[in-house]
Amino acid sequence: MVEKVVKCKTVEGVLDLLMKYERDARIIAGGTDIIIQLRQGRLSPKILIDISSIEELKYIEEKDGFIEIGGATTFQEIQKSSYLSGNMKGLSKAASMVGSPQIRSTATVGGNICNGSPAADIVPPLLALDAVAIIKSRKGTREVQLENFFIGKGKVDMGHDEILTSVRFKALENRSGLSFSKLGLRKALAISRICTSIMLQLDEDQNCSIIKIANGSLGEYGVREKDVEAFYINNKINDKTIEEGLELIKRSIYKRLHGRSSLPYKIEAVDRTFTDAIKNAMKEAMKENLVLCAN
Repeated sequence: MVEKVVKCKTVEGVLDLLMKYERDARIIAGGTDIIIQLRQGRLSPKILIDISSIEELKYIEEKDGFIEIGGATTFQEIQKSSYLSGNMKGLSKAASMVGSPQIRSTATVGGNICNGSPAADIVPPLLALDAVAIIKSRKGTREVQLENFFIGKGKVDMGHDEILTSVRFKALENRSGLSFSKLGLRKALAISRICTSIMLQLDEDQNCSIIKIANGSLGEYGVREKDVEAFYINNKINDKTIEEGLELIKRSIYKRLHGRSSLPYKIEAVDRTFTDAIKNAMKEAMKENLVLCAN
């Protein structure tokens, strides 16, 4: 049972409390996930540490070719960020499709990641961007590739004395595009049944030189589809190779979800999210290519 809620103003204050209370403390930001878990009795901390007022955790900035997003940045702030428009808009699109406007104004990127849900909308585009999670404790700061941060359904690589302060990824280069496609049961408030995000970069001959493909709700947590990525390297992306890549991704899903009742539905449904995502990523990369040619 929660005995008290402490509203912190600094990260240092949070680290002090985490060290003092250890397993009896939990961090709360927007509260959109943890409140549900408390009501269901799945969590029972003695102290909640509210980080929603910590300004040093609320930012989106670009520096030295990298974009960094503070852990307490809301989805609404991501949705409106000028850094995440143009060929980066797959990330803001993912943020715009999280829950309702009320949820997007309070739910945070750090909370969505640390909840470890396979249906977390913001995770696939961050995986496609090869993002790094930056984690702090009284012992220091460490960085973890986001794809290694998830260790099981609802489980992440973070100790009781640690806080995720930000995520960082490289800004996209020319001839690159990031996309996001989601399939939910309803248009509003929908939790993802499947979502796919793809980042790709073209070379001067319009072959695929870099590609990162990430899916949500097709495993215990958001996953990269590395076998399919390997298929596209140095290949053209056209209707034929999209069909071939789709078959590879279906095989991968079959192996991962074999025995689950949802498998037949997901094998069919991934057709739409993957096809939309790769076509939209290609479209964004081609826009960048046209701008370069015009110049």
